[in-house]
Amino acid sequence: MTDTATAPLTEIIAARLTAALSPTRLEVLNESAQHRGHMGDDGTGETHFRVIIESAAFAGQTRVARQRLVNHALAGLLAT
Repeated sequence: MTDTATAPLTEIIAARLTAALSPTRLEVLNESAQHRGHMGDDGTGETHFRVIIESAAFAGQTRVARQRLVNHALAGLLAT
């Protein structure tokens, strides 16, 4: 698995979501540069991400339930 301290966060996010949800489509976009200098910017260049994901695991789930699945897959990363 890619979950190491030296791997870019985009790769870690993608690896965790792939392992948990087996997506048919997954894009992890680092949008941190658009937020440089804003509150929450810690200078790492890895603070703001957009995730586009499609997965059979989402079938029949509400939007909130889908978000919970993603949050669970990324547990620990969201707290940092």
